[in-house]
Amino acid sequence: MNKWESNFHLGETLTQEQLDFFEQYGVIVFRNFITPEKVSVYLEEIKRLEKTWIEEKREKINGIPLKFGKDEFGNKTIQRLCFSSLYSEPLHELLNDPRLIALSGLLAPYDGRIAENEKDGLVVNNYVNTPNSGFSQMGWHTDSPRDLFLGQKIMPMLNVGIHLDECLFKNGGLRVLPGTHHQGFLKLLFGKKYFIDNKDDQQEVGFDMHPGDLSVHDGRLWHRVKQSPKFGEESRRRVMYVPIVTGKYKPKDDNSKTPFYHFFTSRSHK
Repeated sequence: MNKWESNFHLGETLTQEQLDFFEQYGVIVFRNFITPEKVSVYLEEIKRLEKTWIEEKREKINGIPLKFGKDEFGNKTIQRLCFSSLYSEPLHELLNDPRLIALSGLLAPYDGRIAENEKDGLVVNNYVNTPNSGFSQMGWHTDSPRDLFLGQKIMPMLNVGIHLDECLFKNGGLRVLPGTHHQGFLKLLFGKKYFIDNKDDQQEVGFDMHPGDLSVHDGRLWHRVKQSPKFGEESRRRVMYVPIVTGKYKPKDDNSKTPFYHFFTSRSHK
């Protein structure tokens, strides 16, 4: 396993160096995308949404299940919030940031768009590792097979992570296999056991992530979330994931059915 450094910063246009780096590796990290003040605003919005949805006994948003857990004190938490920007003006405004929109250039020659009301919308992962955690890491996977499950052709997409907590490489977090977005179809489907395989890979890399940093990975890239060796608040990882997609526009609403692959991933999280 290796730690990669990154000195990239994101403006309203991508540089050729950034485009070339992403084309080769399928992953890139931009430092200081949002200010500490904005980090605080978004954290408060996430806490508000979590409290509201727990009080409302919500189980799904637009057909996508919320994933629940408990913190170190035994309090109920939502580990995965979806379509968050549809219920928060600050989060909605964030998705209109021209720097985020510029990231669609990484999908050229395809036309990319921010999928605010498609897929799972703006997803917030909110994990705390406790001694009794039922889900403390996510095994190796790519984001592409969901298209197959929905009877669609696999289309290029980006998963853009806006990091709200410090997560150093030594403390787990996102791991990727660089360059695997260029793999063939069979390796995309069978290169590893989806969500079950948590083993270290000699080729995997990760980054020191700080609050306000932004990561981008190609949806076809093999990646996982490595378990934190810490417990409680020291292990907390809150990341907002913005999907940038291509292909036919397919919005979701309150009447949308739950895709069956969510039942599979729910079982893998237990």
